[in-house]
Amino acid sequence: MTSRFAKAFPGIRKPLIAMAHVPPLPGTPLYDSAAGVQGLVDQVKRDTEILLEAGFDAILFCNEGDRPYQLRAGLESSAVMARVVTECRPADRPYGVDFLWDASCALAVGVATDASFMREVVTGVWESDMGLWQTDAATVLRERRRLDRDDLAIFMNITPEFASPIGQRTPAQSASSAVVSSLADGILVSGPMAGAEPDVRTVAEVREAVPDDVPVLLNTGAKAATIAKFLEHADGCIVGSDLKVDGYTWNPVDPQRAQRFIESARAA
Repeated sequence: MTSRFAKAFPGIRKPLIAMAHVPPLPGTPLYDSAAGVQGLVDQVKRDTEILLEAGFDAILFCNEGDRPYQLRAGLESSAVMARVVTECRPADRPYGVDFLWDASCALAVGVATDASFMREVVTGVWESDMGLWQTDAATVLRERRRLDRDDLAIFMNITPEFASPIGQRTPAQSASSAVVSSLADGILVSGPMAGAEPDVRTVAEVREAVPDDVPVLLNTGAKAATIAKFLEHADGCIVGSDLKVDGYTWNPVDPQRAQRFIESARAA
């Protein structure tokens, strides 16, 4: 595996990464002003403790509650995300950050919190629920170098949720290009929205298209009932919705569902 990925997950062959979904941040339409920022910390800390107890290899913190999503984060969002991650990060396992959908913000939070990896969409042009979406891998990677975090692994989502590509390249072609021209440390394959799985054939085609030392991870739609078929091709997974009460993305983590997923994935 790529050196940054290997350093992020030492000795872990196919990492199982659990999402710690941060509730709506201040200023967003669904923010709970009565609970305040401390309420965000309390909920994420509870979920994180359950996920660690279940046995996940790593935690990925993300502002999942900030619907409708923006392509440019505010300063307050970056600051609050950094606080939440700092107060909830595990002491004994890798953790990463994501910000929907601002790669520069994710990088800033990753630097501020000493994260070992980040997830974002940094390649391609997309029509999306957020409007026309133009990415800039060159700026993100140059900022990583400027901020002296060349060790921070960047996982590139090449089939982002809530979006369609402008262009005719297949996911496999986009993945291959992201590795060669955008220096991806890992490739993520997603379904059409949070909690929705991609076609397993797409994951297999992407895995075939990129070099063996570049990991390909399932990014959405991982479920206890179906994870085995995806891990035949994927080098790990990121899972969120299937771990929640009733399998609903914005519910709290369900300890029994988290344990069931771990058991199914380990058996696979």
